[in-house]
Amino acid sequence: MLSEAFHSTADTGVEILLLIGMRRSRRPPDALHPFGHGKLLYFYSLLVAIYIFVVGAGLAAYEGIRHLLHPELSVRVGWNYGVLAIAAAFEFYSWRIAYREIQKRKDPNETTWDEIIGSKDPTVFTVFFEDSAGLLGICIAFLGIFLGHVFRNPYFDAVASLLIALLLVGVALVLGRETGALLTGERTNRSRIKKVKQILASYPEVERVGNLLTMQLGPDQALVTVTIKFGSRLDVVELESVIARLKDRIQKEDPTITQIFIEPGVAVDDTGRSKAA
Repeated sequence: MLSEAFHSTADTGVEILLLIGMRRSRRPPDALHPFGHGKLLYFYSLLVAIYIFVVGAGLAAYEGIRHLLHPELSVRVGWNYGVLAIAAAFEFYSWRIAYREIQKRKDPNETTWDEIIGSKDPTVFTVFFEDSAGLLGICIAFLGIFLGHVFRNPYFDAVASLLIALLLVGVALVLGRETGALLTGERTNRSRIKKVKQILASYPEVERVGNLLTMQLGPDQALVTVTIKFGSRLDVVELESVIARLKDRIQKEDPTITQIFIEPGVAVDDTGRSKAA
């Protein structure tokens, strides 16, 4: 029960860190951060992973080891079951909201796991992972108390605490991997890249689309750079007009693409080699 209490305390800290990150990431661009502060949310999400690992998993592991060294049977198990039942009800309610949000955001051809791994908004998959771990942790705590009471064996309680610690370690590692990738400049979604390429290729002035590079600047902010081989008959004024129309069309189709850089010239393929016109 104490290990699960540590888990719940870690959950509360997670929500506070995410709220701080969300608030700070909404600040407008300035001279020092011309692309905005969107990545601050990724930084705070990485702090969440560290917090879960140190506070949640560390204290749960300590409690498990302490019970292995000094085993004692749980008392007043009825109260324990009652607290766990109430916690499960609240946890399931929160989990259901996070799950519905994931279902709402995913493409029809994507699985739920694809959306979780490909999501650029850590507030969604962090809450989902935490709530999933919370429900599983409650089940582990229940089994540890129940089996220890039935078999009169206090070591079940200790094992349950260690399993909760391992569960939190796993969650922390997954969250650290995902948010770390976003923080270090992960590309945007494949579907968004595909849509941009289709828009560019649909213009008759575009002869060839070169290497298209993207970076996620925040949950709702993406950067796109691309080299395009335009028709040789375009003069400077026409070229500027086409580029302006391309940018307007892309941002109209997908407002989350906030930064677009189009470089006219020899198209470059994905390997970095130039292509002849």
